[in-house]
Amino acid sequence: MSKTITIPIRGMHCAACQSRVQSALAGTPGVSDASVNLMLNSATVTYDEPAVLPEKLLESIRATGYDAELPKAEATPFGDQASQDEAHAAELRELIAKTTVSLVVAAITVLLPMNATWRPWVLLVLTSVVVGWSGRHFYTRAWRAFRHHTAEMNTLIAVGTGAAYVYSVAATVAPGFFLAHGVQPELYYEAVAAIIGLILLGNTFEARAKKQTTAALRALAGLQPKTVRVLRDLRELEIPIEALEQGDIFVVRPGERIAADGEVVSGSSAVDESMLTGESMPVAKAKGDRVAGGTINRTGALKARATTLGADSALARIAKLMRDAQASRAPIQNLADRVSRVFVPVVISIAIAVFVGWFIVGGTPVHALVTAISVLIIACPCAMGLAVPTALMVATGKGARLGVLIKGGEALQRAHEIDVVVLDKTGTITAGKPTVVEVFLAPGPEGPAVDAGAVLSLAAAVESLSEHPLADAIVRAVEERGGPKGKERIQVRDFEARAGRGAVARMVAAGGADGKRVAIGNATLLRELDIDPGEMRARATELADRARTPVYVALDQRVVGVLGIADPVKDGATEAIASLERMGLEVVMLTGDSRATAHAIAREVGIDRVVAEVLPDQKVEEIRRLQAGGTRVVAMVGDGINDAPALAQADVGLAIGTGTDVAIEAADVALMRGDLRSAVDAIALARRTMRAMRQNLFWAFIYNVVGIPLAAAGMLSPVIASGAMAFSSVSVVGNSLRLKR
Repeated sequence: MSKTITIPIRGMHCAACQSRVQSALAGTPGVSDASVNLMLNSATVTYDEPAVLPEKLLESIRATGYDAELPKAEATPFGDQASQDEAHAAELRELIAKTTVSLVVAAITVLLPMNATWRPWVLLVLTSVVVGWSGRHFYTRAWRAFRHHTAEMNTLIAVGTGAAYVYSVAATVAPGFFLAHGVQPELYYEAVAAIIGLILLGNTFEARAKKQTTAALRALAGLQPKTVRVLRDLRELEIPIEALEQGDIFVVRPGERIAADGEVVSGSSAVDESMLTGESMPVAKAKGDRVAGGTINRTGALKARATTLGADSALARIAKLMRDAQASRAPIQNLADRVSRVFVPVVISIAIAVFVGWFIVGGTPVHALVTAISVLIIACPCAMGLAVPTALMVATGKGARLGVLIKGGEALQRAHEIDVVVLDKTGTITAGKPTVVEVFLAPGPEGPAVDAGAVLSLAAAVESLSEHPLADAIVRAVEERGGPKGKERIQVRDFEARAGRGAVARMVAAGGADGKRVAIGNATLLRELDIDPGEMRARATELADRARTPVYVALDQRVVGVLGIADPVKDGATEAIASLERMGLEVVMLTGDSRATAHAIAREVGIDRVVAEVLPDQKVEEIRRLQAGGTRVVAMVGDGINDAPALAQADVGLAIGTGTDVAIEAADVALMRGDLRSAVDAIALARRTMRAMRQNLFWAFIYNVVGIPLAAAGMLSPVIASGAMAFSSVSVVGNSLRLKR
């Protein structure tokens, strides 16, 4: 049975570390997929049980020299984030302290009198503090890697600074040995302190920048209220959120965050759901409506019954989706991984060759050593390791703020390659909720026989007994116009639904006498009842030409009116389609509706290509046809339920929904606003993110391609090399953070 687990890992600090753990897990028998994330210090592994057990995965990780532990059973995304934030804060405090000490020592070493006989010994003591405390972790990590027959970023730093430090100690303790061999005993304590200080300064800036990449997840965690007011034993009690139980009635006052997912049992209000859906307009809520935990109650007081709690809540599911996406890998990461596997050994080999080369061509041993140290220090595998995951983390956070939930790096990378966007009509372009938009009255000798209100009331009296979607639209139209409800409606009897045609019933006259027959339906129903639509036939044709469904209303043998029922186009749909076409994408409408209705809607929103009258399985075939040849990447935008097969078949499936009811498992991307403009946001975000990833990888590679030869040529001192190395990682993270804007 296939299972997926996310394992926290301690000790990874560069792309070489990540690549080594990745290879170890991927090579473990029974593992079908492994994704190691340097930013989150975790590994997400898909494995077959019982072919391999989680404990075996831990052994594979520990065999590479890193520590790991199984996640706690009760862990939630919010708890994981809190733990990570706490560890990150402690790491940042330690980095700041070590950086401060190192740079202060470096400054002091420069200011000490050059000719004082005690100067070498003071430098030795001060620099030993930097090496033994501030930079100690570089050496311990390098030693651990050596014991596991590997090398990493810490190896480069440890070998470079360690060589300079040992040489300086030897020159301090036994200067006569160097003089006897014709070598000036130079000291590099200042360089050692400055190199360690600058590298730590870069690590500090990098850690601060990394924190910003997880801001969206922390914001989600902050939406969860700590306490909730519940009604128990006829009393209102304030309890910790953890004590809330399913079925509890909880109270939400104006201005407060809703504590949990639930169903409104009393009260009405407007709720701000922007953090969950990206939709800025508050949503009206009344009895029977669902509310989501973490959203803000704006106006009236509400009482709601708790329905889903903990890890099953909408907020927790969104947080988990974001965290899973951030822990995933984009295929472009494979390039950096391949380079990282050989990077450190190659750099060490280059440094050895540089030392030998300078020594042979007549340079002093000191110059050869300093040049080799510069090569070791300037090489930076960190930037390559951070290039892709930092951009992915910022992008998924930005997407969440826009109401776009991207399920991982692979989906994001595919989304930027989209050529064709296929749109379902109902629920995607249109609202998916039929509405009475027009009422035409039949003319009589002295004007219409009945007014619009009476026509709707007659229709509602019959359709209130029907379960057809068009019947619901008619009943709703009467209620929205302030017409009669429930027992106030015209009473009918002998109701008969006629499938595909309409319904008939008889009015109940005062005193229970039989009344007139009322018929509601299409032209086929009128023919069955031998009713001539007369002049209203032209009105019905006009409605059909404009994508309205005509519904005749007849009283006895006379048509008294025609209702035009339509599924209105969503706000922003026309704008979104125009934006997709401006992005160079081909837009196709795919629908099961009639050709006339489909083409009418297409004309309204500006779509040229329409495929109509297709069943769900035929939608899949149409997607396959568009994919034929493998030259085009096809995206499908649908409601995530009826369109699930087509969403799965598409190269990129985008499930459009609203808030808590979005079918996030049906597609690669969940669009939570229920707005087609979210699809534009998703594709635009994917394109910008891939551009940022490529920029990051380019600069990470070019930095090493240019920097290492310059250092090997003796054109960079170790101190300058350390500053450049620190800057490279910070620049990659900074470029990724631009996506937040």
